[in-house]
Amino acid sequence: MTISISSSAFSDGAHIPKIHTCEGRDSAPPLQWQGVPAQAQSLVLIVDDPDAPDPAAPKMTWVHWVLYNLPPDCTGLPENAGPGDLPAGTGEGLNDWQRTGYGGPCPPIGRHRYFHKLYALDCRLDTLGDKPDKAQVVAAMQGHILAEAQLMGTYQKGD
Repeated sequence: MTISISSSAFSDGAHIPKIHTCEGRDSAPPLQWQGVPAQAQSLVLIVDDPDAPDPAAPKMTWVHWVLYNLPPDCTGLPENAGPGDLPAGTGEGLNDWQRTGYGGPCPPIGRHRYFHKLYALDCRLDTLGDKPDKAQVVAAMQGHILAEAQLMGTYQKGD
């Protein structure tokens, strides 16, 4: 079985509902995954937008959510998942608003793509400091990725 990630809120390549954006409740969409390799020791979830600030002239990838050390037997996260909904041992990294937790789509111009990336690792990331950023998590993952999957949704203000 191949690892996969999905959401009951939107399908791959489809529009992300307003409730999950800054124009709505800014609540994380429900996510489900399957096919995690048996040898996985932890999972990482990163949600980011490579189209910032303008899809016609992107200059950076804006990070919306960073979770690491999710247990490998975890099969997803509920809608509006917050610290109390995360499995024991899950670490939260900083997003580009310099806070932990989910920050929904809020594009300043145009239709942006939002990638929900799930990684299965052959280790836990226990050497990271408190509240690492995406770059620190990605660096720690190098050489440890067993499998990965992604779900992409789009959003434009006013949708």
